[in-house]
Amino acid sequence: MVKTRQNADSTIATSSDQVQQPPEEFSVEKILDKRSRNGKVEYLLKWKGYSDEDNTWEPEENLDCPDLIAAYESQFETICVPDNDDKNKRKNITEDNRARGFDRGLEPDKIVGATDASGELMFLMMWKNCKEADLVPASQVNVRCPEIVINYYENKKMWYTKETVIELD
Repeated sequence: MVKTRQNADSTIATSSDQVQQPPEEFSVEKILDKRSRNGKVEYLLKWKGYSDEDNTWEPEENLDCPDLIAAYESQFETICVPDNDDKNKRKNITEDNRARGFDRGLEPDKIVGATDASGELMFLMMWKNCKEADLVPASQVNVRCPEIVINYYENKKMWYTKETVIELD
């Protein structure tokens, strides 16, 4: 990917005496990480010719390096085997930094818990035909499958607050 941006030292021509320098070009060397911020996917990029201190998070829509994105994503594919398969077979083949939540492309089944320990409300989501659960931001779940959120809250028997436990009859 080539990305252009004005260098702070660059000169903009305001008279015939000044010469405008072309914008500096940046090329992606490697994709290091992926995150979701405000519902948008961002990638942590290592730039060619720059140190790790210059790595930046860039929104997916600003990137023009589909081969690097595909190579990065292929490293973290998760294969879930349906529950009705032989018990001796391995159910999940995963790597540590795999896709999580809706990025896995699985169909949501139910919410089994919730937490706000990280400062953001997260649901522990189970997926159809998969025994592995993921923590997914509530903001994503509320938009993508509100009926599952409603069902979770309707079936909740106990509510925890920082000071007390409230039991519902």
